[in-house]
Amino acid sequence: MHAASEQMTGTSLQALLEAGALAGEWVLDPRRSSVRLVSKVLGFVPVNGVFSEVSGSGVVSPDGEMSGTLTVIAGSIDTRNTRRDTHLRSADIFDSGNHPHITFTAEAIRPSGRCIAVTGALTVRGCTRPLSLDAVATVQGAGEIWLDAEARVNRAAFGLTWKSDWVASMISTLTIHAVFARP
Repeated sequence: MHAASEQMTGTSLQALLEAGALAGEWVLDPRRSSVRLVSKVLGFVPVNGVFSEVSGSGVVSPDGEMSGTLTVIAGSIDTRNTRRDTHLRSADIFDSGNHPHITFTAEAIRPSGRCIAVTGALTVRGCTRPLSLDAVATVQGAGEIWLDAEARVNRAAFGLTWKSDWVASMISTLTIHAVFARP
């Protein structure tokens, strides 16, 4: 296989897929994975948050088809401001009491030049919208793959609006570091 910590191009990933080296089930390591959220307030002040509860899994078929799911617990958002976190969890924003999960379902993952193109659907607050992103894959030894990606999301597309939206940007950035290992 590859040496430890080797970043892969789409071509090298395709070679591993064709050889069947990645076929099988993969499970997200929640202790070493993270999903971060950044929004801007007043147009320029960044508000950083992290979802502390994340899970996921993936499957690579023998013919190289890949799919997977990444789920965060909406109520696990932590921006280091208790009042803001309570508001984010409320019915005004995530409504985590009624919609406890935020889920990205990857329907297709394919090598694309120096990246991996991921297409799927993001579900927030019961609303599902298509989402595509580019990820960077890194092989860590023989049984671990890291995927790093960033996606810009228009929160209005998911009904995440609030009466004071003029204060906060409608565009938020999700930064994902997903560590997958064989079970």
